[in-house]
Amino acid sequence: MRILILNGPNLNRLGLRKPELYGTKTMAQILLDIQRALPEVHLVYFQSNHEGDLIDQIQAFDGDGIVLNAGGYSHTSVALRDAVEECEVPVVEVHISDIKAREPFRQNSLLTEVCAYSIIGKGTKGYEEAVQHLIAANIHD
Repeated sequence: MRILILNGPNLNRLGLRKPELYGTKTMAQILLDIQRALPEVHLVYFQSNHEGDLIDQIQAFDGDGIVLNAGGYSHTSVALRDAVEECEVPVVEVHISDIKAREPFRQNSLLTEVCAYSIIGKGTKGYEEAVQHLIAANIHD
């Protein structure tokens, strides 16, 4: 099984940026934890602070599913929403923090309606849960 973990803006700063909200683990540590827990999965990782790069990755991905933490673009990007809606593989949305308990402008995600599943507010463990969800969905297809 091949899964793309796709991170949006500022997520290259995981472990450093607002650790009280996003935790102290770096993305490298998170990926290592997932790979140890789920060695049968081939993970592909990409992060960009640029909206078009994220859309290009979604459109070009040839695999079984996508775990998407679009960061701030979750709340603003109709173009990213359109790319997810058109995507031929399931996309699981991840938010490390509980966006419903954050500032009003962060409480709505444009992606939720077009994603197969959403994991919100479970910290960095949400990434592994998202991969597990894609594995389970693939088994039941």
